[in-house]
Amino acid sequence: MTQTAPLSNAGRPAAVQPSAILAVIPALNEARHIETCIRSLMAGSQALRQVPMLVADGGSSDDTVAIVERLRTEFPNLSVLHNPKRLQAAALNLAAAGAPVAATILVRCDAHSIYPENFILDVAQSLVDTGAASLVIPMDAVGETCFEKANAWIVDTPLGSGGAAHRGGKASGWVDHGHHAGFDLSWYRRIGGYDESFSHNEDAEYDVRLGKAGGRVYLDAGIRIQYIPRGNVRRLWKQYEGYGRGRAKNVRKHGSRLKLRQTVPIFALLGSALGLVASLVYWPAIILPLGYVAILALASGLVALKHKSLCGLYAGLAAGTMHMSWAFGYLREATRPKG
Repeated sequence: MTQTAPLSNAGRPAAVQPSAILAVIPALNEARHIETCIRSLMAGSQALRQVPMLVADGGSSDDTVAIVERLRTEFPNLSVLHNPKRLQAAALNLAAAGAPVAATILVRCDAHSIYPENFILDVAQSLVDTGAASLVIPMDAVGETCFEKANAWIVDTPLGSGGAAHRGGKASGWVDHGHHAGFDLSWYRRIGGYDESFSHNEDAEYDVRLGKAGGRVYLDAGIRIQYIPRGNVRRLWKQYEGYGRGRAKNVRKHGSRLKLRQTVPIFALLGSALGLVASLVYWPAIILPLGYVAILALASGLVALKHKSLCGLYAGLAAGTMHMSWAFGYLREATRPKG
């Protein structure tokens, strides 16, 4: 089912035509980031201006849509797609359903990201060259505010994301899952696109179904994006609690097992909570939560020293927020009655 491009005289796939690509940016209240994102996506070859680009807006209450409409005068290939279901999964499905007849490749873009020149064209070409059903790429976190910087410095480490391949990974190759960048539309439609019951972790759920259907996922470490992480504890908690809930739903739906790196936050939460309660009758048990806090404090100090910035002192807070919220979201969903 994987689409293939006609071979050039050299025996390699010919360049993917802009008309074969549809680029989609799911967005909701992204006024701060959307223009930077779009301008980075449009930087490079003039062929990019021939690629249809949709901003699938989920009902933004800020200036997101107004900014996109203003940019349309500069980039006529840009348009707004209204996404009444609001979710990213629904945005991609809606775009795929209404894709131009000539489109064979769907490129997913993130409003929080800053893209290298010719990103859309490179993703499409790599998808065809590898014959993959889906292409995933590494994300390199960068920050603007002090908390964002600390978040970025810690998230791509084992203490942050747990060492996931798409978080700062350096090696290309076939993987089970990663940050989605490009889809072969025939595969996307064949397995029914994203599951819209997933508000988070829809990408991992998709990859499970894709693998069962015989599709393959390729991580191209040569195509990298800069990602701006959440800028405060509240937003970071909400994000990672959603990731935890999504992972639990994925486990429940497919019967898959957690990886070791995904169990660590759960043990950290349960161990810290148990230690606090047990310390009321057996004071040495307080070493469990205190030990966890000490690890976070040490991480903060090391990050601050490494980057020669006091902003690094927020790193432990960011990591702890990720761990606790992910584990809380996972356990909350995993223990919820079925039906």
